[in-house]
Amino acid sequence: MSHTWGRPASHPREGWAVIDVETSGFRPGQARILSIAALGLDADGRVEQSVVSLLNPGVDPGPTHVHGLTATMLEDQPQFADIVGELIEVLRGRTLIAHNVAFDYAFLAAEAELADAELPVDTVMCTVELARRLELGMDNLRLETLAAHWGITQERPHDAFDDALVLTRVLTPALERARELDVWLPIRPVTRRHWPNGRVTHDELRPLKVMASRMLCPYLNPGRYVTGRPLVQGMRVALAAEVGRTHEELVERILYAGLAYSDDVDRETSLVVCNETAPDQGKGYHALQLGVPVVSDAQFMDRVASVVGGTSMEVFTDPGLLDEQLALF
Repeated sequence: MSHTWGRPASHPREGWAVIDVETSGFRPGQARILSIAALGLDADGRVEQSVVSLLNPGVDPGPTHVHGLTATMLEDQPQFADIVGELIEVLRGRTLIAHNVAFDYAFLAAEAELADAELPVDTVMCTVELARRLELGMDNLRLETLAAHWGITQERPHDAFDDALVLTRVLTPALERARELDVWLPIRPVTRRHWPNGRVTHDELRPLKVMASRMLCPYLNPGRYVTGRPLVQGMRVALAAEVGRTHEELVERILYAGLAYSDDVDRETSLVVCNETAPDQGKGYHALQLGVPVVSDAQFMDRVASVVGGTSMEVFTDPGLLDEQLALF
């Protein structure tokens, strides 16, 4: 079992690096970062280090009506390569946090590679996904909406420093709420590749469900779940749309417990998580048609806390055992 994909909010706290960037467009590597704010926080949310700077992107700044930055304002500013050393020190040993972290991390990674630099980032967390788990009853999860919910003033939307500062202030009550509800924090691993030519590339941050559906489970599938019995490592679990918790959180628990996540429902599926008792469409419906057990997300969360050990693939494919079997023939 591993805490790599998500971890309980009640676990010991760690340092965070809150990031916001304003960009000239939406495609990392083509569009460039125009301004950056990186605030290094200690475990209690106090700012210990920071990098805040406008940047000369070397390209047209794009939608000035959104970020308010013109070519004239940026022409005498440093380039990303000039500040990346300071940024690395803020990031080192901390989990990178952003509101829609896939966007910010992709741009940081692209800029780092253009500057021939390596970002010392091993984990990231998206505060949009975190907010989805907090039962806040909001119409949307935009940063300004979260700020208003907790009485935090946002003075300059789409200003990198102001957005990062607001997110820092939102983070404290959000983490407190997560601990109250005993939910998991959506922490994700990120990886890098070191090539023979000395270059370093940063792997794309893909959606967890996409990654999980391609992962090989280290345990054999023991078959279908039986009501009243515990879940067993290796069971294949599919998620219907009709659940109260986010799919991301459920997938985290599936992976942590040694279960296998499946995008599809078929005869090999062990159970489907669905809050509808008589679903007439989707994965819950397919499960009932195939005789696959269906449990609610509340029932699943209760059972996933006490999964029993399964048969390891390594044990099953042990060469010694294979030799003994062949000796019988």
